[in-house]
Amino acid sequence: MRKFLVAANWKMHGNRESVHTLATDLLRHLSADSIERVIFPPFIFMSQLASVIQDSSLHLGAQCVSRFEQGAFTGDISAAMLKDQGCEYVLVGHSERRSYHNETESHIVEQIAQALSAGLQPVLCVGESLQQREAGLAVQTIGSQLQPVLDSLVNPSILPRLVVAYEPIWAIGTGHHASPEQAQTVHEAIRKMLLAFDSGLGNSVRIIYGGSVKASNAADLFEMPDIDGALVGGASLDAKEFTKIGELCNQSCC
Repeated sequence: MRKFLVAANWKMHGNRESVHTLATDLLRHLSADSIERVIFPPFIFMSQLASVIQDSSLHLGAQCVSRFEQGAFTGDISAAMLKDQGCEYVLVGHSERRSYHNETESHIVEQIAQALSAGLQPVLCVGESLQQREAGLAVQTIGSQLQPVLDSLVNPSILPRLVVAYEPIWAIGTGHHASPEQAQTVHEAIRKMLLAFDSGLGNSVRIIYGGSVKASNAADLFEMPDIDGALVGGASLDAKEFTKIGELCNQSCC
């Protein structure tokens, strides 16, 4: 059985005081349940927050990673550096990285390889634009983002370490979100791609949904059979809201 995952992408928000308050508020509301929770703060706060959440069930993740192992790459943060800071997860291929930083499929494949080599769990973000959806190309677009990563896996046995996050670009930060049925259709297609790659391990990969997830719409999403949690953006900056989303996820999977 897949363990549900609820992740908080804080993006480029916060300062030392506010992220400390947010993390401690989350810890205060943590309960013993059966889901996994991860926070993805800005790089500069990772060491600070690693100490705050130490010995708790809250996990630490990074918002991106270099495609290079080490060297003269000004501004890059390597997977080994992230691991050294207590990081366990890393987002790869988020649409904002693809769009604003021109990260290509080949870059993303290299980032995934670096993350896996360092012992991190990559969360591969995939999603289509509104134009692609309206043209009936949603699943084809997701396939063009997922398949290169699958093909790059030297050893298929590491497939369960991959998490796939479906984030329709038209629903990120817009206030719009895919209906549970729309999300399930894409998640089911992703599951089929994973099973086609490895029929034995394809069902072990978690597929989470992101795109204006809030407590008000989370429960219906979590009822879908191929939605294994959520990657939460703006709502994760509110400890009570993120806690409620986690509670709804736990209720759904138990």
